[in-house]
Amino acid sequence: MLGIFALGIAIAGCSKKQSHVLSSLKDEATAAQLKHFVAEKKSQADGSTNEPAPAFAPFFAAAEKGNWLAISNAFEDLRKHAAQYQGSAENTDVRLHGPRWEAVKEIWGAFYAFGEGDEKYSAAFGNGIIQSIPPGSIYFGGTDPGRFVVTAMQKSQVEGDPFFTLTQNALADGTYLDYLRSIYGNKLYIPTREDSQRCFQDYTDDAQKRLAKHQLKPGEDVRLDAAGHVQVSGQIAVMDINARMVRVIFDQNTNHEFYIEESFPLDWMYPYLEPHGLIMKINREPAAQLSEDVLQADHDYWAKYTTPMIGGWLNNDTTVQEVAAFVENTYVKHDLSGFKGDRHFLDSANAQKMYSKLRGSQAGVYSWRLGASPSGGQALTEYTPGNDVDKQALVQEADFAFKQAFALCPYSPEAVYRYVSFLVNQKRKPEALLIVQTAAHVDPENHQYQGLAANLSH
Repeated sequence: MLGIFALGIAIAGCSKKQSHVLSSLKDEATAAQLKHFVAEKKSQADGSTNEPAPAFAPFFAAAEKGNWLAISNAFEDLRKHAAQYQGSAENTDVRLHGPRWEAVKEIWGAFYAFGEGDEKYSAAFGNGIIQSIPPGSIYFGGTDPGRFVVTAMQKSQVEGDPFFTLTQNALADGTYLDYLRSIYGNKLYIPTREDSQRCFQDYTDDAQKRLAKHQLKPGEDVRLDAAGHVQVSGQIAVMDINARMVRVIFDQNTNHEFYIEESFPLDWMYPYLEPHGLIMKINREPAAQLSEDVLQADHDYWAKYTTPMIGGWLNNDTTVQEVAAFVENTYVKHDLSGFKGDRHFLDSANAQKMYSKLRGSQAGVYSWRLGASPSGGQALTEYTPGNDVDKQALVQEADFAFKQAFALCPYSPEAVYRYVSFLVNQKRKPEALLIVQTAAHVDPENHQYQGLAANLSH
């Protein structure tokens, strides 16, 4: 998956290329928006009551100039002393928290998307999401672009204009809740520390019961210590607690619409989700099934949206073999003689990952309604189609969405594993094997693909 912020921004392998973003951006409107965003974040930081760390000053100075290299270097220095990242007990700077620190991270995340990432597709990503969300709504960003690009490009994240932007990935962090209260506390219900403690305890109690019944999710780290007390840790535990915190916000803010750009699947949410352009809407009530109109609108939207990127060749009748052939020609052999998409898209790993992630998340909603749980938890069979016609319509749209996610980024582990799981569940094991083998050709360094291919071969 793309970087999950609660566990640290994924910056490994970040190259320090010379780039003065505000002056080098091709689109003047985007450059102006970033300049406005930096000014707002600096004002927000200046109004913070906690003591600033000395390194904040050069960071904000670089941000005001739009100097990506200086921003990146300054952030690297800061994160070495942040407990959230590399800070140890000896060198942690306790001033790296609160509104000023959150503003620093939001500036860094936005400039990463445009400086190290991709200007054209980052702007399209942010604008596409922003334009689809009604004013006054609550939006949960998930991936780093889903949080930081939208935060930077909306009219005012601090004022909630045109909507309120949060991330579902940091809600288990009390300092992030403090930050949310500092900007939205008089406009939204933000979970209290008591809410946070209750969500943690509810998860711990539930995990202990599932441990006793041998019903833990794959990779979930739950154990009993010598005294018989339950101990939980790891990514799955954090995201389960985050999911419960999202539910508190959802239940308490009933006069707002909700939208989400998914990071990790949040199990409780799946009955409420429906595709909404690039992202998903969280309906106030669970839907017994997704209507034909919803399925068709989603299909048409993505067919049109991806045509400029990869060409308009992919449709319901496109076979897995044809998708694999496209990937082999385009991503492995680099034979673009028949390619009718955007060659710039093929050069942008960030764009490929962003859009594949969006489409794969929507495919995951369809797959869940067919009885599969993306998180490894138990699926709710009352939401599966009650007749073969509805089931086949859902299978067709899930297959279409998964094919698109794979074609957009065939080396994405999430796109590969989700599609393979879907195909295996549909008793299409040979096609699942072909997807894995093709992904292994694109990314031969990923030895997990080789292991999965070996398992599917038996």
